[in-house]
Amino acid sequence: MPPSPVRARTSPWLIVALLCVGQMMIVLDQNIVNVALPAVQRGLGLSSGNLVWVVNAYVIPFGGLLLLAGRLGDLLGRKTVFLTGVVLFSAASVLCGLADSETALIASRFLQGIGGAITSACLLGMVATVFPEGRKRAQAIAAYSFASAGGGAAGPLLGGVLTEWLDWHWIFFINAPIGAVLVLAGVRALPRERGEGLRQGQGQGIDLLGALLVTGGMTLLVYAIVDAERIGWTAARTLLLGPLALLLLIGFVTRQATAATPLLPLRLFRSRSLAAANLVQFLLIAGMFGLLFFGTLYLQRVRGYGALRAGLGFAPIAVVIAAVSLGLSARLLTRFGPRALLLTGLGLVTTAFVLLSFARADGVYAVDFLPAGLVMGLGFGLAAPAMTGLGMAAVAPAEAGITSGLFNTTQQLGGAIGLTVLSTLANARADALAAAGKSRADALIGGYHTAFLTAAGCALAALLVGAVLLKAAPSAHAVEENPVPHGMDAVAA
Repeated sequence: MPPSPVRARTSPWLIVALLCVGQMMIVLDQNIVNVALPAVQRGLGLSSGNLVWVVNAYVIPFGGLLLLAGRLGDLLGRKTVFLTGVVLFSAASVLCGLADSETALIASRFLQGIGGAITSACLLGMVATVFPEGRKRAQAIAAYSFASAGGGAAGPLLGGVLTEWLDWHWIFFINAPIGAVLVLAGVRALPRERGEGLRQGQGQGIDLLGALLVTGGMTLLVYAIVDAERIGWTAARTLLLGPLALLLLIGFVTRQATAATPLLPLRLFRSRSLAAANLVQFLLIAGMFGLLFFGTLYLQRVRGYGALRAGLGFAPIAVVIAAVSLGLSARLLTRFGPRALLLTGLGLVTTAFVLLSFARADGVYAVDFLPAGLVMGLGFGLAAPAMTGLGMAAVAPAEAGITSGLFNTTQQLGGAIGLTVLSTLANARADALAAAGKSRADALIGGYHTAFLTAAGCALAALLVGAVLLKAAPSAHAVEENPVPHGMDAVAA
């Protein structure tokens, strides 16, 4: 039997809260490290070339394993997979905090990336199946979106506090108590959920070859992308690994079209809302990584802020995202529908990036950064729940895990590709300005302007994709009456 939607003896909102804490823990960790990198470098004596692997060692397995982990959630039960991931992630976090060499830290970060992928792959699927449909489901997805966006915005702040008040080791140790609470509470509160099983006959089980192809292809692709920023897009290694990764992924798609038990059923993409939501997310996240990365660099390298002060600079963004995601978005989704909310949010995000492209080297935080940040928080707080709701609207409960993994994979690819492209363009512009005799601050801010304008282009492209592909998307009222859009009955069967 396929797994049924989540049903709980305890409060459904307690389940949502636990899952959101898990999501926030993962997202916080992805962003908390950036602001502490200088302290990590000093503490362990890392070279500039190896410092990037403190980030990449996590990103590569995380991006490569999401689809497989999501499918395992459908087969083994999402509760089992989620709690296993939390245990591994927490244990690896302790190892990261205890690391006394760059080798130990990088190896521990790799294990942490595996645990992070296993934890997060099923999260969205679990949240989306707590409530079948309607306003409560919209509120649950809004809470999940807040956990994702709020965790990203709060990461630099918490990283600054822990680094300056305690030590860089605590950016990793902080995950241990959170993980322990999640496991202890999750064992009791999360409902038991019987998965399909690994071997139950025709039409069920796991596509081992497909799993190997997609995991290998995604891992190589993420590695090639993040490594290209350091060695260049025309380097021999990039030109070798990039096409090889694409060949593996093409092989995976071919396999999914013919396998009796596909890892990622291609029929899912018959849903216009699912396909469009993933494409919109890819473009939006590609730009949003520019805010977190280049916004932090602007405040620290150009304005001279310390880690804590730079983190505090992002706090208003997190507050706005929380207010919109938790207080307004569900009601607005019910009244105006997800398409209208998504397009409005994307328009605001585009505007915010354009505003950031006017930030001055000698500017004032309240003029050059804060207004754009508040508009960004409002826009993302509106767009993220609508985008997530559209992506999960037509998903059958038995496929919520793989769809959640797909959604997270799209997010990771968007972030990796977006940050690499933005960094390449920003560095090229900064180098050109420096060669022309500009000061260091002017050269840096010129590079950041290029990155912000490119991010605005990504957000605008996401808006156009949503406007075109989501023309026939149902409103929230229609979704409440019939949660499976026309033409998707075969998916839910």
